[in-house]
Amino acid sequence: MFGYLEEEIGLNIIKKPILREIDGNIFFIGHGDGLGPGDKKYKFLKKLFTNPLCQWLFSKIHPNLSFSLARYWSKKSRENEKVGSPSFLGEKKEWLIQYCKEEFEKNKNINYFIFGHRHLPIEHKIGENCTYINLGDWINHYTYAVYNGKTTELKKFK
Repeated sequence: MFGYLEEEIGLNIIKKPILREIDGNIFFIGHGDGLGPGDKKYKFLKKLFTNPLCQWLFSKIHPNLSFSLARYWSKKSRENEKVGSPSFLGEKKEWLIQYCKEEFEKNKNINYFIFGHRHLPIEHKIGENCTYINLGDWINHYTYAVYNGKTTELKKFK
């Protein structure tokens, strides 16, 4: 699992947000997980799951049990998403908006922050020429973003 996708098929795994210039616009692109002041439960789980000792211990569990645990965890995550369908918490409570504002203060040239972790379609102004876009998802919201060479906007698949 460690390096498998990179070594076997040459997939480049990007673990931290990246800056890209496209047609003169600066995009700050990332998954959005673990960024900003909130998301503490996820940050804890990510540390646990990426800890080499925890990974080694998990690898020692019989596959029947480890797959059952993984399926249970995945199912629980999907159930929580359905029950606690995400809603906009307001500018002050949305940790990715807070993160975007902090990063925008460091680099005023950024035009778009593009994330997806939140599973909620959000289009929010960060500055006069800067917008935060959270892609939402394709299961409940059917949303995606389109860049036409000048602007980026959220769209909904019909």
